[in-house]
Amino acid sequence: MHSDPAEVKKSVRTYMMVGAALLVFTAITVIANQLHLAVPLAITVALIIAVTKGSMVAAVFMHLSAEKKWIYGALLLTVVFLIVLMFVPILTVNDGIGTPTRASAGAHAGH
Repeated sequence: MHSDPAEVKKSVRTYMMVGAALLVFTAITVIANQLHLAVPLAITVALIIAVTKGSMVAAVFMHLSAEKKWIYGALLLTVVFLIVLMFVPILTVNDGIGTPTRASAGAHAGH
């Protein structure tokens, strides 16, 4: 914990600012919901707002902003796994998924 009163005051100010920003983003969420956007745009807006709010909570309230090395390591690991998962369909093209069987091919051909 911080023992210096100036540090405590600075921490409280940071928490209050992030709390106010979370309230603002909550209001933006409600306003975005009232706009009745098209589904793809609504999902995009909702994800942007959620990622922003989640990042603020994780960085400040969970004190992850002080854990830079661990954060970058986890991010790098996530990117590596994403790349691996993107190549899984390419590496498994002979698995038969998505190829029509004889029965379904005949039904679509009008037989």
